[in-house]
Amino acid sequence: MLEPRQLRVLRAVAQTGSFAAAARALDCTQPAVRRQIAALENSARTPLVVRNPNTGSAGNTGKEIRLTEAGEILNGYAGRILTRLHAAEEEMAYIKGTRLGRVRLASFLSGMSALVPTALAGLRAGHPDTDVTFAEAAPPRAVEMLRGGDCDIALAFRYPKLAGAGPGADDWAGLVTRLLLTDRLLVAVPPGHRLAEAADSGEITLAELADEPWIAGCTQCHSHLADLCAAEGFAPRIDMVTDDHLTAIALVRAGLGVAVLPEIALTAETGAVRLLRLVPAVHREIVALTLPEYEALPAVRALLAQLTTAADAQAAGLPTLSTAPQRGR
Repeated sequence: MLEPRQLRVLRAVAQTGSFAAAARALDCTQPAVRRQIAALENSARTPLVVRNPNTGSAGNTGKEIRLTEAGEILNGYAGRILTRLHAAEEEMAYIKGTRLGRVRLASFLSGMSALVPTALAGLRAGHPDTDVTFAEAAPPRAVEMLRGGDCDIALAFRYPKLAGAGPGADDWAGLVTRLLLTDRLLVAVPPGHRLAEAADSGEITLAELADEPWIAGCTQCHSHLADLCAAEGFAPRIDMVTDDHLTAIALVRAGLGVAVLPEIALTAETGAVRLLRLVPAVHREIVALTLPEYEALPAVRALLAQLTTAADAQAAGLPTLSTAPQRGR
């Protein structure tokens, strides 16, 4: 018979690629991990893990062991099984009155800084006994964590599909999606830049920056920037890449390039960096994602409500740009 603890161990081994790393992740011993995998293989009557023969070779994943085909199939079911067990445990705890529950949140960096503190403070004020954990994860990883049962809510963002940008899978299919905020993208140029004062309206077209060196962001943002520029007939010369918006602002301030940044990320002093609106306007959607099995959980409902409130407050307080150097909020 398959047991939940064995499925959790299998998932940890699949994610970490070794018994030792899985043991650290699960806060247990390596022999205990081996015993659970052996018991699981005995129940399944087939090998589930094998040593990775490519360990140490160029281009390998760095994992010492990998799942067999049967292990991959079982691991896929394990996520769904553990998701439903987690939902059942939380509902039972709520019915017994022991707690509102616990909620696990994963968020990308600017969402963590702009929305999460306000939302968690509101949740703690209204439900002080709720257990909350959260981790930083970019949208692809956060969605993987949600589908795998490793978080209850994922904050994510996506850009509108551009004409001619090529096909793309809907990574949010089957998830409960709550739109929190529509976040406008701004262009940051260095102080004294040739376009800093020329754009009297505080607006600029992307084509005007075709010859500039660029500072790009995460993989998703990088790809979207390339698509935007391609639609304007040029390929951006990307000199530097950073996921950290504060670092991007500092690089722009130093005159090392220009950058497209989400408005929600401009919560720190931008100094003399000039912020300009793109025309036509470009936005991204910021959403909270959860699984249908989790949507009815009291702690999940409560945190979703607080995230919505935090997003409403953020939208009301976003800076109004003018021709003067701006202070991010």
